[in-house]
Amino acid sequence: MSESVVIVGVGLSKFGRQPGVSGREMAVSAITAALADAGVAWPDVDVAFGGSDSAGLADTLVSELGFTGIPFTNVRNGCATGGSALFSAVNAVRAGSASIGLAVGFDKHPRGAFDPTPAEWGLSEGYGEAGLMVTTQFFGAKISRYMRQHGISPDTLARVAEKSYRNGALNPNAWRREPMSAEAIAGADMVNDPLTRYMFCSPGEGGAAVIVASPEVAERLTGRPIRLRAITHRTRRFGSFEVFSPSVQGVGEPTSVSADAAAAAFEQAGISPSDVDVAQLQDTESGAELMHMAECGFCEHGEQEQWIAEGATEIGGRLPVNTDGGCIANGEPIGASGLRQVHEVVTQLRGEAGDRQVPGGPSIGFTHVYGAPGISACTVLSV
Repeated sequence: MSESVVIVGVGLSKFGRQPGVSGREMAVSAITAALADAGVAWPDVDVAFGGSDSAGLADTLVSELGFTGIPFTNVRNGCATGGSALFSAVNAVRAGSASIGLAVGFDKHPRGAFDPTPAEWGLSEGYGEAGLMVTTQFFGAKISRYMRQHGISPDTLARVAEKSYRNGALNPNAWRREPMSAEAIAGADMVNDPLTRYMFCSPGEGGAAVIVASPEVAERLTGRPIRLRAITHRTRRFGSFEVFSPSVQGVGEPTSVSADAAAAAFEQAGISPSDVDVAQLQDTESGAELMHMAECGFCEHGEQEQWIAEGATEIGGRLPVNTDGGCIANGEPIGASGLRQVHEVVTQLRGEAGDRQVPGGPSIGFTHVYGAPGISACTVLSV
């Protein structure tokens, strides 16, 4: 990838239950913060992409931001909505059709599990009538098989979630800011074996925005730019085991869309996973973080138990993962999660993460988001 895009601004709303605050208001709050961070005004933005799963159309935010005539495209790609919006904004700048681009994601979900409609996923109504649209069962089935294959204990799932709540307690924007012990997490109500209640993220509320620009524009700004070394976006290949597509097809192990997107990102950036100083990995539940550690190339399958036991993924470890608490502590406002990840890595690379700052001056960061039924977006960022 040519050095044609720079992140010049990031913004975040608070995450968690916010009575009386709409998803749109959270989006505007995040955009306003990103504009201020970049040192630009709304009329300076040439193109925008954004999305929400259930809080409205992103393009209509111009009624609050200003009627500048900007091309604003709606994006809806499940949990990868934010990453997909950023991919689109980056490509607009790379193509030369814009000098400054915006990606925004936001959502405001009600309490309880997500309630997707079968027809929207290309499935028959019978799929829903049989109860097969409840996503938690797929996460349970996938991690259960993975743990048997690779000798990972349920205790490790609890310790991953324990780290998330501990990191969330250090993050002023997080929803879950109370630490929780591994024992309490492991002993909580079982949702889908082996995943208990506190190993899952919750449908949440929040907004996040990222502003990208050409190098020429970035040089004129007085902010703290971060290089976008790579950005990739992939859909599933044949044989993958996914939410709403839960089967092992063909011969051998299922393919992984996360592995495909991550490998492409590292190739594009010209680095290896071992070069990364801080990472954000999709953690819809704690088993997802474990699997994505290996799928994104940071360790071998089955090594996660030792990594967690040694504290390798803690803020002071060799590869800090989800330093802001991830989805488990922040909740999952579907449209915002991928851009929240980018916000956190930018904050870490700038050295501005406060109590959760990774020591030693991290210089390379990685983000990974996964969405049903098999879509992934990854970035590599550097100072």
